[in-house]
Amino acid sequence: MDDSQPPLDLAGPTDGDTTLTLADYAQTAYLEYALSVVKGRALPDVSDGQKPVQRRILYSMSRMGLGFGGANGTVGAKPVKSARVVGDVLGRFHPHSDQAAYDALVRMAQDFSQRYPLVDGQGNFGSRDGDGAAAMRYTEARLARITSLLLDEIDEGTVDFIPNYDGSTEEPRLLPARLPFTLLNGASGIAVGLATEIPSHNLREIADACVALIKSNGKLSDEELLQIVPGPDYPGGAQIISGPADIADAYRTGRGSLKVRARWKIEDLARGQWQLVVNELPPGVSTQKVLEEIEEITNPKVKAGKKALSADQTQLKAAMLSVLDVVRDESSKDAAVRLVFEPKTSRISQEEFITTLLAQTSLETSSPINLTMVGIDGKPTQKSLRQMLNEWIAFREVTVEKRSRHRLGKVQDRIHILEGRQLVLLNIDEVIAIIRAAEDPKAALIARFNLSERQAEDILEIRLRQLARLEAIKIEQELKGLRDEQKKLEDILGSPAALRRLLVKEIEADAKTFEDPRRTLIQAEKRAVAEVKVVDEPVTVIVSQKGWVRAQKGWASEKAAVNGANGSAAPEYSFKSGDALYGAFECRSVDTLLVFGSAKDKSVRVYTVPVASLPGARGDGQPVTTLIELDAGTHVTHFFAGPVGASLLLANTGGYGFIATVENMMSRQRGGKAFIDVGEGEQLCRPSLVGGASGAEPMPAATHVACASTGGRILTFDIAELKSLPKGGRGLTLIDLDAKDTLAGAAAFTRSVKIEGIGRGGKERDETLEIRTLNNARGSRARKGKAADLGFKPASIVRVL
Repeated sequence: MDDSQPPLDLAGPTDGDTTLTLADYAQTAYLEYALSVVKGRALPDVSDGQKPVQRRILYSMSRMGLGFGGANGTVGAKPVKSARVVGDVLGRFHPHSDQAAYDALVRMAQDFSQRYPLVDGQGNFGSRDGDGAAAMRYTEARLARITSLLLDEIDEGTVDFIPNYDGSTEEPRLLPARLPFTLLNGASGIAVGLATEIPSHNLREIADACVALIKSNGKLSDEELLQIVPGPDYPGGAQIISGPADIADAYRTGRGSLKVRARWKIEDLARGQWQLVVNELPPGVSTQKVLEEIEEITNPKVKAGKKALSADQTQLKAAMLSVLDVVRDESSKDAAVRLVFEPKTSRISQEEFITTLLAQTSLETSSPINLTMVGIDGKPTQKSLRQMLNEWIAFREVTVEKRSRHRLGKVQDRIHILEGRQLVLLNIDEVIAIIRAAEDPKAALIARFNLSERQAEDILEIRLRQLARLEAIKIEQELKGLRDEQKKLEDILGSPAALRRLLVKEIEADAKTFEDPRRTLIQAEKRAVAEVKVVDEPVTVIVSQKGWVRAQKGWASEKAAVNGANGSAAPEYSFKSGDALYGAFECRSVDTLLVFGSAKDKSVRVYTVPVASLPGARGDGQPVTTLIELDAGTHVTHFFAGPVGASLLLANTGGYGFIATVENMMSRQRGGKAFIDVGEGEQLCRPSLVGGASGAEPMPAATHVACASTGGRILTFDIAELKSLPKGGRGLTLIDLDAKDTLAGAAAFTRSVKIEGIGRGGKERDETLEIRTLNNARGSRARKGKAADLGFKPASIVRVL
């Protein structure tokens, strides 16, 4: 927008003092929309645990008389068509999509989605395999019995009512929940900039936690609280394998992730055979999902943009088919989950079989925790377990106080009426005479007996049968009971301690009525990791200058020795046209190939490739770029293959360097990790082995460092002057460079090094310098070094012995 233009007036004609720019208007409108989504659709309320659509469904069904029936013998209503419920909800309270309302109704009826379903559904309400529910015209629904904890007190002055969307009726702002349903059933939702993932919990444990917090007046320690609530209790059972510290941290911060695995049993068959039967799955995992994952592993598809299966896909397929023979889903009405796995042979280790399945499928997965909800203050925030319980207790205290005050008003009104009737019975003849003779009996009764208008109106409307002697006895008895109740209510309203005692009594009574055993086992275990067995044998990793890699069995130096004994030299490696050898690394099949990328964003990333996953020596090998994920705009510069304990000297053209081990640089991610810091325009020099490598004749640990600059200066110093940086970085200054000079390379050595470069006419030159010559350039780290008469410009330096 042109700044010279006047601001856009979106408020219409005004007195000239109120204008609003389009940017301000858009910001305000969007924030209002975001808050509406957060509070009006996506997040549950800490008070009753319901989202608005769920609250409206429950209240609408209650108005329709669709109660389940109570333990006191009340008969429950017959279920009605779900379409009738959805229609009433949409017409009265929730003018949105009928499918959205039905989906919410369906979820509240699914025992595999909610720990304590709030709707008693009849018909097809979907399955844990992802099957959708039947259309709303086929299914039927009524309220579940446990909804009495949410709805029974709604007409007792406990909650505020607000107008519905068109003002034709009213709806409750909240439901008077007698237990914290936010934790009992949990919730899942995505809003604008906020999300929630609250797991379900066991009713008895949550009730006990509330009682303990009330009795301790909020002084219960975190350790004591977590002993009462050890962790979530998922509808499908399963096992939480995260340690107590991880669970405690998630509850304390309101955010975390728990590792959950399936539960199974081993069934013995005839002739020594056996099979693994999974009968409980982690939350959000279905038998169909597990079957699809196994199908994808055993029958992989070529990835987009690739011509063949990757090494990982081939390796994973072979590993799975080596242990698994058959998998089938035997789930039925009698067994909600029964997933059967048959091993390739009964001689396979059961532990190995189970570990492979857990590591490669969703039988072991992560379950997120994000305790975000609308708090008691109306603000959407992330809370800890303690905060959630304390806020619900505060809500419940206010609710019981409102209920008690409402009930006290009813009791006092009834006492007032009965006292008037009692007075009438004592003077029945005079009352009848006044009524018969007076022109205004109401005023006459008020004047004669000092009655209130309410009492006089009741006396005039009383039936003759209620004037009998037996009725006087009933009135006296009722008055006695009401006065006792009045005293109790006044005690509750006048004493916080009495109010807390009542809270505890009601929570314990409700818990006793609706409690059930815990379904989810909490037992810490190590996460399953599929270990691919690799034969430990000598190999030579051959890398070309253009990044083609392959692994040849045996060590090149041993083969050269054998060929030399037979009178012939070892054959040279062949490469594609225009390519040449970068290096041949003698190592073992269990070792690691490190790939160094070009500098980007002032850092060099290091990628990890297991030597066992490299292609064989037949042909030209495979581009290393197919085994890693390079960032856009970067390319491979250097390589090293060796054991995790091998240490390398890492230097950059800016003259800085440090020492790190292969283990320090390893990463599970195909995208590698940033490890080496470089300055603007600087690049990584060729890594130099310090010590710890394997091979037919492994090099001894280096004792010195030789640095060569592109200007022809050489500096050597003791390797003890360098630092080891396990987490990477820039390192220390190796050599003091002139303004236009750069570091050609740095090599750790014991006896000699070879300097490579370009001579006149672009011809490649090299020269090997022995220890005696190198000692002439001996100095301290970060010095300028000594000019060397090499006859060519150094480009790199490598260790010889």
